[in-house]
Amino acid sequence: MQDFPNDDDHLALSKFESMLQSNKVYFFDSEEFEGIVYYYMDSGKINLAKKAIALSLTQHPTSVSLKLIKVELLIFEDRLKEAEKLLQSLESIDPTFDEIYIQRAAIFSKSDNHNEAIIELNKALKITNDLGDVHALLGMEYLFLEQFDTARKSFEICLEDDVEDYAALYNIIYCFDMLDSHTDAIEFLNNYIDENPYCEVAWHQLGRQFTTLEKYNEAIRAYDYAILIDEYFIGAYLEKAKVFEIQKKYEDAILNYIITLKLDDPTAFTYLQIANCYEKLENNKMAIKYYHNAVVEDPMLDKAWLLLTNLYLEDGNPQKALYFIQKALEVDGENYDFLNQFAEINIHLNLFEEASKAFQKSIQLGDKRLEVYLAFTDTLHFIGDYDDALQNLFEAEKIYTESAEIYYRLGGICNLLRKNDAVILYVEKALKLDYSYRNIIEELYPEMYKNDAVIKLLKKFNV
Repeated sequence: MQDFPNDDDHLALSKFESMLQSNKVYFFDSEEFEGIVYYYMDSGKINLAKKAIALSLTQHPTSVSLKLIKVELLIFEDRLKEAEKLLQSLESIDPTFDEIYIQRAAIFSKSDNHNEAIIELNKALKITNDLGDVHALLGMEYLFLEQFDTARKSFEICLEDDVEDYAALYNIIYCFDMLDSHTDAIEFLNNYIDENPYCEVAWHQLGRQFTTLEKYNEAIRAYDYAILIDEYFIGAYLEKAKVFEIQKKYEDAILNYIITLKLDDPTAFTYLQIANCYEKLENNKMAIKYYHNAVVEDPMLDKAWLLLTNLYLEDGNPQKALYFIQKALEVDGENYDFLNQFAEINIHLNLFEEASKAFQKSIQLGDKRLEVYLAFTDTLHFIGDYDDALQNLFEAEKIYTESAEIYYRLGGICNLLRKNDAVILYVEKALKLDYSYRNIIEELYPEMYKNDAVIKLLKKFNV
């Protein structure tokens, strides 16, 4: 990355931008152009980078380095054929330039031809002085091919080249993770730590491996070492807190989460975790406080809105619960769980029309669970919409052909609609399927006890 560390570099950039504004042409040496182009590329100002590379090649038409930067720009713009054509011309001039094969590998990689990319990178390896950089690229190509063991070996060479190449270290551990080789990962990290005992990243990764293997005390110890080395290492505090949660040591988890809030800007995730811990401790007041903090930090965090809903319901405050479930629905209006919770709260508040609409939408969106069909039916029954209740039951019956709960309700609704033959048919089928659910008649359709045929059936099955 070109970040212009000194005055000369700043001067070159200012001079170039002044030239663009004045339409004058100034001379720059090739290294100045390289810095200018990379600065614009890193800043995402591709049009300015293209202007700079075009001018640079008019002033330095034989510069291989500048032409290779042009190749990078062409690859970035997916102009791969043009990039390859330019590389061929450069290779004919100087086939010993490692960057030629590196850029050709980038073309193959962008075309998802990772095996060919590997071939080109191996050519670069034979002539490069930057073994670590090329092995890093090789490792990534092997990752694309899911050849994790081979990728790991490439990243290990990167680490040998630069012991503080933490990107390579993370990739090595990622390879172990993908191979489920957590014991091998621990052995590797212990060997690395023996040589680099003050590497907080390695201790942190060691803790993660112990956590995966459910060796929680060893994990805590590793995170503690990471924190001793770097007391501002937020990741170690977070992982340590997660382990305490697993161990149900919620007070310790909260303490570690709170430390991260002091070290950096608060996150909704951290507030959410703290709230969860307080909820496990049955301290609803503090849980609600931190769930509120979470949604203030991230109003799109629908999970937090739902958890607030549940807590207010638990505390006997359905009006507030209704407010918060509506907030969750504003974030995700097609979430089955939110719609069904919204419906249940409306039933609690005697708002049956709203409940009915929510259940209907849930089913229309694809929630085909039996309990949703039954809840929708019962709501329609309560508001006297018997025809729609019957149609809903018919839809449910297509899926759940052996559900006694459906057939008891079909009998009850048909009784209300004076469909006497259907009443007997459905009640008899329900009784055959599961006699124990007969209390549905008493709880939902007590008027059926005035039907002599139903009474006769109940007596028949009460053997």
